[in-house]
Amino acid sequence: MPKLLRPIALLAMCAAALAAVATVTVDGQTQTNGTTVTFTKDIAPILQRSCQNCHRPGQMAPMSLLTYQDVRPWVRSIKQRVLSREMPPWGIDPHVGIQSFKNDPSLRQDEVDKIVAWVDAGAPMGRAADMPKPREFDDSAKWHIGKPDLIVTSPPHTVPPEASDWWGSYVVPTGLTEDRYIKAIESKPGKTAVVHHLLTYAVEGDEDADSNGDDSNAEAGEFLNEFAVGKNGDVFPEGAGRLLKAGSKIRFDFHYHAVGQETVDQSQLGIVFYPKGYAPKHVEYSKQLGQPTEPLDIPGGSGFVRSDGYQRFNRAGKITAFQPHMHTRGKRQCIELIYPDNKTEQISCVDFTFNWHIVHVYADDAAPIYPPGTVLHVISWHDNSANKINPDPRNWVGSGNRTIDEMGFAWISWYDLTEDEYKAELDARKGSKKTLTTTASPGQPQ
Repeated sequence: MPKLLRPIALLAMCAAALAAVATVTVDGQTQTNGTTVTFTKDIAPILQRSCQNCHRPGQMAPMSLLTYQDVRPWVRSIKQRVLSREMPPWGIDPHVGIQSFKNDPSLRQDEVDKIVAWVDAGAPMGRAADMPKPREFDDSAKWHIGKPDLIVTSPPHTVPPEASDWWGSYVVPTGLTEDRYIKAIESKPGKTAVVHHLLTYAVEGDEDADSNGDDSNAEAGEFLNEFAVGKNGDVFPEGAGRLLKAGSKIRFDFHYHAVGQETVDQSQLGIVFYPKGYAPKHVEYSKQLGQPTEPLDIPGGSGFVRSDGYQRFNRAGKITAFQPHMHTRGKRQCIELIYPDNKTEQISCVDFTFNWHIVHVYADDAAPIYPPGTVLHVISWHDNSANKINPDPRNWVGSGNRTIDEMGFAWISWYDLTEDEYKAELDARKGSKKTLTTTASPGQPQ
């Protein structure tokens, strides 16, 4: 081959190789690794599973993603949001700790790659015959836990047509005159279009409502349930439950979002009890654990500021769920277990954002178990630099109950295990690989 032609031939060979990896066919359909990527065949199933709970008419997302016509104007934004892992909202670091959850809507990396390739090639629709059957959504107006024994209703709340997001709470008596164990529980908004999220807690004593939205009462009580779009309540396994004490009140913690028209919401908490006098074998607890050992000290303009909190478990147990709690400067939170032999295992890390208060529910066969004497270590980072969420990066921020103050603890749900139960769980998991890890910094996940 003449020397002058070799570069041209080499270029042609490279072009042919690239064409085999990604091409656009004559009908405008993307190909990745030789497989055509279209909306109807590849993208619609992803949106149905992970996006359409919120992105449909009557829900709180700003646009519908049910059809190709709905999706097409938003494809560049969709690409950016899935690449940054902002959507679907989840936050769990995929490189650290446990990755098996009951309520994980996140996308696999191959699904992200597929969406990116599809958008980059012009977002072709594909064949109508490849479109999956439209998803059927459950009726949000019905109780999914069966007929409740007790329904507690929040006061009416008016959301103006245009307003900033509202965080606040209302406290309502239950009227319960004796201790009862909860078998199933569900938080149900009256108007799903304006309820961004709803958390419910059991509180005791004289606690006033927090209708000013300053978060002054948001840390007391015991967590009960979370409303998230697509979640249909919690039903405890047979023999497990949560105690609701006589005289308890229910605190409804709301995040309301305006939708362009005045809307009045009145939400409810429904509870199914075990029979009177019945005590389940396992009582599930949900408490705020790992409060910082020192008051938070976050200078104005500072980046990642770390705080640490600890909680010792005197009994063996099993952690069923984890929810980080911080305010607008909250950036990241990790939890790890320090075992009695001083070995440390990192359980989960979450990239936190104040707009989403997500309870991460572990799969039964992956939920952390621990022996007596184990210490829970909660590591929180706050970011007081200028960003779109920070209300004022110039000011020093410390610990406090207001939204403009900061917090750094974890809501942990768990139940105790007997020595025999712990050993049985441990034996059942001996075939699974467990990796000891050290703490990852916010920007350097392990």
